[in-house]
Amino acid sequence: MHTVHAPATARPVPRWAERVAHAIPLVALPVCLWRLPFAFGFPMGHTQEQPPWAWWMILYVFGLSLLSEAFALLGFGLVRRWGEVVPSWVPRLGGRRIHPWAAIVPAALGGLLLTANLVDWGLTVALGRPGEFPFADGWRPLAMTMSGLFNLWGPLLLILTYGYWRRRRGE
Repeated sequence: MHTVHAPATARPVPRWAERVAHAIPLVALPVCLWRLPFAFGFPMGHTQEQPPWAWWMILYVFGLSLLSEAFALLGFGLVRRWGEVVPSWVPRLGGRRIHPWAAIVPAALGGLLLTANLVDWGLTVALGRPGEFPFADGWRPLAMTMSGLFNLWGPLLLILTYGYWRRRRGE
């Protein structure tokens, strides 16, 4: 049996970086799935009054979930060849080297933004601000778990970005 392997990166990717790249979409997935019932008007234990259900909620929630996962999957660019060289199928740009900072800057900014969200969420939970996490007691642990996993994305992306920078520095 013959298997096709993607071209290797210019420098070897550490095993830990490969694992982190795989973890990012996995920590984003639970909250993406958690959102889906909201699209159909199911409150999932949310205690605040919800706006009346509308058909566009389906598009919004599914779109947000798909967009979240798409961005999470972009983390693989920090451990794959397509994060170093534009794929050959891209018109006029295929085969061109990607400057490391073209990946480092957006990845670091995204990681910082997501980490700031983690800090805000952590303070909300730690300080118990009333109304900031409005879920019925039975739903609260599940909601916190989904949100907590999602909030690991920022630090994981920063760690992955650091690994990419170390691997590509000096280019």
